[in-house]
Amino acid sequence: MLAKGSLSWIIGMLLLTLGAWYGFNSVSGLISLILFFLFVIGIILTLFFIIFFRDPERMPCGDEDDAVSPADGKVISIQHRTVCIFMNIHNVHVNRAPLAGMVTHIDYKPGGFIPAFNKDSEVNERNHVVFKTDSGILELTQIAGVLTRRIVSYISEGTHVKRGERIGMIRFGSRVDVTVPEGYVFTVKLNNNVKAGETIIAMKKNKKGE
Repeated sequence: MLAKGSLSWIIGMLLLTLGAWYGFNSVSGLISLILFFLFVIGIILTLFFIIFFRDPERMPCGDEDDAVSPADGKVISIQHRTVCIFMNIHNVHVNRAPLAGMVTHIDYKPGGFIPAFNKDSEVNERNHVVFKTDSGILELTQIAGVLTRRIVSYISEGTHVKRGERIGMIRFGSRVDVTVPEGYVFTVKLNNNVKAGETIIAMKKNKKGE
């Protein structure tokens, strides 16, 4: 399965690739070599887009009040009630809701494109989403990375989402920060690898202690 809105990228690159192949067979000399080079690059980029925009089905683990990861990637920071997950270029980039609830607020801010793991990435393009869940308020921030040029949201204010449901994606390298509700403790540690919609990242304190 491919991520929503990705088909135009793949078809566009495929058409350019086929155009380069047609030109290669229609001319000769240096121009022909250039077009063949562009054809090879086009094939590589088409395959890259297909892999990058993959969107596999995911099944949340645990109970409904266990918060699942919003993104594939590595845990790069855990502070107070906030965990930061860095998505590398090879990760699936579709983001998912950690808990079921209603979207009460979305605040999109344009910005720069500093590497998302950098502390200065506070100036980057970002999308801040607030969810009202049965366990309390959960906040999620999608942060653009150095190669990213767009954060794509699948939701709007007033949307009811299920735990593990797709909520958007960030193109070509990025980070997602999650602030869990009061009374939750993290079950992941620094440098752990997590999967969106599957890995449990936090659960209620009394439950973890049981």
